Amino acid sequence: MGGNTNAEAMKQMGFANLAQNFDWLGWVVFITLVVMSFLSWYFIIANGIRNAQVRSRADKVINDFWGNSSTQDAIRELEAQPKGEPFSKIALDAASAVAHHQQSVAGTPGRLAETLSRSEFIDRALRQAVARESLRLEGGLTLLATVGSAAPFVGLLGTVWGIYHALIGIAATGNASMNAVAGPVGEALIMTAFGLFAAIPALFAFNFFNRSNRLTYARFDEFAHDLHDFFATGSRVESQK
Repeated sequence: MGGNTNAEAMKQMGFANLAQNFDWLGWVVFITLVVMSFLSWYFIIANGIRNAQVRSRADKVINDFWGNSSTQDAIRELEAQPKGEPFSKIALDAASAVAHHQQSVAGTPGRLAETLSRSEFIDRALRQAVARESLRLEGGLTLLATVGSAAPFVGLLGTVWGIYHALIGIAATGNASMNAVAGPVGEALIMTAFGLFAAIPALFAFNFFNRSNRLTYARFDEFAHDLHDFFATGSRVESQK
């Protein structure tokens, strides 16, 4: 009989019993974990698609720019790239800086040239462009890091609250049988699992995207240096490999 009673009590340790035993704090913890998980998966999918598109187009955009014999034709091709393509935006900012510098020098001879040289003007524009595009690639990483570090503790709060309910039930009834504590203990264990289910994918995704972005940042810097040499001197300085 005791074995049957314990078996029936163990059946209570599921999601249905979890929802039945929720109080306001339990619902707050549960909804927080669901929102964390939903947002982390949203940014995992969005960043995965975005990074794949950036890396798949990078070689074509760079090679087409350097392979074009006409700078004006190359700029027109860059302008035709999708809005979220970062390499084309960096090159366009450099070209725009050159045009703006030329117009300013022609309109007010001596003033801008004395303040910023052509090379310094291009360098400033490229630094701003690289910083802007790098920041765009980091969208969602802060949230992934927050979920990866905070979700286990949020789940632990649900665990502690569930165990507290179990102790209150034992004190109120004087019954420490499995049947009396199975529900609150099941709630505690499931809340722990929810916290881990939210945290683990976010943590792995954060590390993956952080590594992937570092490789892209290196390509940004390499491309920006080549653009600076090209627009400042009129020719590209090939790197020694």
